[in-house]
Amino acid sequence: MVRVNKPFTAAPVISLQAGHSVITMSALAIDLRRTAGYIVADRRGRLVGKVECPMYGTAPDVPDALSVKSGLFSRRRRMVPADAIEQIDGSSGVIGLRVDRESIRSFL
Repeated sequence: MVRVNKPFTAAPVISLQAGHSVITMSALAIDLRRTAGYIVADRRGRLVGKVECPMYGTAPDVPDALSVKSGLFSRRRRMVPADAIEQIDGSSGVIGLRVDRESIRSFL
C-alpha cells in the first residue's frame, strides 16, 4: 500500500473494547461563509430548509449563525446558531444539526 499523504504526528488510538478502537481526530473550524444553498436537516434527518446566507453578530468577518429558508414560497426563516451544527458535508451540500427543528427560532 502506497501512502499519498504522511501524517506529521502519530494519531493516538483509544481502545473501547478488545478488537475495537477509535483514532482521535481534531475538530476543524466550520466555515459557514460558503454554505449558501446547502440543505439543512435536524438530528432526526428531517428537512429544516435551505441555507439562504450566513448571519454575523459578534465578529464582522465570522458568521455566528445561518439564515435557513423553510420553503420555496415561504417567507419563514429560521436562525440556526453555529453551535447547533453537528456536521457539514461539502460533497453532498448537507448540514446536519444536533438539535430538533422545533428548537430552532423562526424570524421574519
